[in-house]
Amino acid sequence: MSNFKTLFAFLVLALLSAAGNALASKPNLIVILADDMGYGDSSAYGGWIKTPALEQLAAQGLRFTDFHASANVCSPTRCGMLTGRYQQRAGIPSVILADSNSPTHFAGLQSSEITLPQLLKSAGYATALIGKWHLGYYPKYNPTHLGFDVFRGYLSGNVDYQSHKDMVGRDDWWNGMHLEPEAGYSTHLITRHAIEFIQSHRDQPFFLYVAQEPVHSPYQGPKDPPLRGGFTDEALPDKNAAAVEAAGVESARRPVKDIYRDMMTEMDTGIAAILNTLNDTGLATNTLVIFFSDNGATRAGSNLPLRGFKGTDWEGGQREPAIAWWPGHIKPGITEQMVSSLDVMPTFLDFAGVPAPTNRPLDGVSLKTFLLEQKSLGSRQLFWDNAMRNGPWKLMMQQGTPRLFNLADDLAEKNDVAAQYPDRVKTLVAAWQQWKKAVATGATPQPTSADAVQ
Repeated sequence: MSNFKTLFAFLVLALLSAAGNALASKPNLIVILADDMGYGDSSAYGGWIKTPALEQLAAQGLRFTDFHASANVCSPTRCGMLTGRYQQRAGIPSVILADSNSPTHFAGLQSSEITLPQLLKSAGYATALIGKWHLGYYPKYNPTHLGFDVFRGYLSGNVDYQSHKDMVGRDDWWNGMHLEPEAGYSTHLITRHAIEFIQSHRDQPFFLYVAQEPVHSPYQGPKDPPLRGGFTDEALPDKNAAAVEAAGVESARRPVKDIYRDMMTEMDTGIAAILNTLNDTGLATNTLVIFFSDNGATRAGSNLPLRGFKGTDWEGGQREPAIAWWPGHIKPGITEQMVSSLDVMPTFLDFAGVPAPTNRPLDGVSLKTFLLEQKSLGSRQLFWDNAMRNGPWKLMMQQGTPRLFNLADDLAEKNDVAAQYPDRVKTLVAAWQQWKKAVATGATPQPTSADAVQ
């Protein structure tokens, strides 16, 4: 009997050891998401603002030149990333606004959706969102109900960087479900809480979503005064860009470009601090970091050499700076492979050894073998509300009129070649229309009143 007990104890210890080793082998997973950062902003992309941390990230990692957000504004891209599906399927095709008179104010990421943090959490990962949520203002939409163990940050589309008030003047700085005011510049606070999470979870696999605020309005550097509710340019960025710039000048009393540069600099310094923490704790070689922006820049920034700005489906509205970094695993370089923010969820699940959900099939694809072995993803199609990509071909719908561009030799989308390729246009329009119908079919309904949110 004693031999049996000894054998049983040995088997239990072996199983526990195997489980521990399995957890230890799972890589830590980090998303660092910039807000409204343009393709031509960072020096890592030849842009006008010196960003040494992003340069380092690019030099040590894989820099994408054809990475796309799934939308051209904030909420939808974040929804797509966290569900791995086109955000239209989740009923979040547009920005969720803070104003209760807005028809989207009561919308949010519904509990019927399956999120990336929920699945990773089930596989033993600690999960945290530090920074911007923007997927619902009401308690039922709090990130802690949708897979995040830790939430430190704000619910709305932007807050005053100093006072942390949202666009309608409400306090908006949270610790989980609790409104918890905290003094400090939002970029600095987000960086600090991200580092604290890394340090306190160094002995278990973790998923950390660092949703930074720069370079979203209100335009404020770390030494600029509070602007209370700030100013939002989310609804119609191309039409009110002049108003955005005027508001920045009026409120801060210095040029928006100078403020914008300061905001980028503070975010870049924060990225350096996070990378240093990973190196200092010995976690760098077991941590995959993906950096990108949720949509293109407003006219305060730069999307060069691309056409268009935030809020449009031109390349400048949704082609983003993006870098994948994992020392010792991802070979440094530059890739022209076309990828999407929808690919983050299937990629992270693949690295964590977590099966993708079968009842809500993902629209993104895993980049695991591509990142580790440089295996091509092959030809693919991507879709937006008014555009689609098929290889180098870009279909752009303008007020019902199709326009066609070959991005291989016309990245700035200057030459409409629709008249030269009528059959190709017909094929792409049919595919785009089929996609529009598919994502609308069975889309998750959203409440339209406060009573319906409860």
